[in-house]
Amino acid sequence: MSTQGFILKISCPDRPGIVHAVSQFLFNQTANILDSAQFSDTFTSRFFMRVHFAKTSQELNLQNLQELFKGIGDSFQMDWELFDAASKPKVLIMVSKLGHCLNDLLFRTHSGYLPIEIAGIVSNHQDFQNLAAGYKIPFHFMPLSSANDERKNEQEEQLLKLIDQEKIDLVVLARYMQILSPKVCEKLSGKAINIHHSFLPSFKGAKPYWQAHQRGVKLIGATAHYVTTDLDEGPIIEQGVERVDHAMNPDQLAAVGRDVECMALSRAVRWHAEHRILLNGKSTVVFQ
Repeated sequence: MSTQGFILKISCPDRPGIVHAVSQFLFNQTANILDSAQFSDTFTSRFFMRVHFAKTSQELNLQNLQELFKGIGDSFQMDWELFDAASKPKVLIMVSKLGHCLNDLLFRTHSGYLPIEIAGIVSNHQDFQNLAAGYKIPFHFMPLSSANDERKNEQEEQLLKLIDQEKIDLVVLARYMQILSPKVCEKLSGKAINIHHSFLPSFKGAKPYWQAHQRGVKLIGATAHYVTTDLDEGPIIEQGVERVDHAMNPDQLAAVGRDVECMALSRAVRWHAEHRILLNGKSTVVFQ
């Protein structure tokens, strides 16, 4: 994706004239549209649009454009956001004892494949402290006992303080095996992405791949979604699947699952960073 110019995201009640108004506005600002995508949802009667445009005048800046566009946004009852395409979101990654997704995100970001800035790693275990140090990323050890509600509250207050202090734009749960409280979920609404195996809810609890093996599954999957107070039921961003067969043992199924999880999560993070996702009730519109 080109990192020049600005990105405009729009969601509003569907009606004639929206595209014309937006295009006319950009024309009046002598802006050049680099790419544009739109979608009309006939079930919700809402219109969604993403426009990536470049400025042709040095006088155009983010604040001026936001002020100028406000009138159009109000007239069409728009939920809209305007971003600098060159700005990378600050990301906080949370992980427990499974590090495949963390390692994948670190590598992709370090290699320039993900347009994000990883500001820190939070874990309730110390297993990946050396990995974080290798990438020169701050590691925050926040121990937690599931049996101690008071300690959980303290840990989450520490987490929220870190998010505010570092001005975090996105939290990624890269196999963080703890349930976030409703308070934290609400605080991070639309700004936290989780990854889990698609066996849920069919194979809940411990050893899901062992359960899947016993049932003879033929597809391994993973789902990346936004975090909400409804556990593992947030708006889905991306899903991936791979075929498996009867000859594979539980460890081999888990290995396939890890690869699918990495791919689904990295795509979800990239699309969020590139402002390609718009919430549509309990669903999402993703302009790839």
